[in-house]
Amino acid sequence: MKIIIMAALTAFLLIGCGEKATTENVKPSLVVGNSLKELKINDQFGEEHGINMDTKKIIFAFAKDSAHIVNNFLVTKPSTYLSENNVQFIADVSGAPAIIRSMFIMPGLKDFKHTVLIFEDEAVAAPFKVGSNETSIVFVGLENGKIVSVENIAVTAESLPQIIEM
Repeated sequence: MKIIIMAALTAFLLIGCGEKATTENVKPSLVVGNSLKELKINDQFGEEHGINMDTKKIIFAFAKDSAHIVNNFLVTKPSTYLSENNVQFIADVSGAPAIIRSMFIMPGLKDFKHTVLIFEDEAVAAPFKVGSNETSIVFVGLENGKIVSVENIAVTAESLPQIIEM
């Protein structure tokens, strides 16, 4: 009986701990002409970052698979690779249950030498997801903090260098 109760509680925690926000009636943020100058987001160590004015591209990964492609590529590069190419990387982990984020995802992200900016709150991530193909990688081109292009790209580790270094 204790096993059944523990299993039920565990299932409840895993299902109930995620913060699920709806994207209905959410104004999209990734629109050409919009500014990202005011965006503040924490990295994997909890340090707040803004969008640097010299940033030319932002890589958004809204799905686990796309984030893994980017992270697996970046671990093969020096920790300064993104900044040298004026790129920032944002991964969305908001869809994972809170217990999974805190026990597995966040500790795993701390192993990376490159900076990973993180959406942990579904309500914060939602405006960036609107109109995006969540299974692809979203590349946002910037000039002085203003969006000049938004592309949803099915990327492989082999094609990432061309996109980042262009």
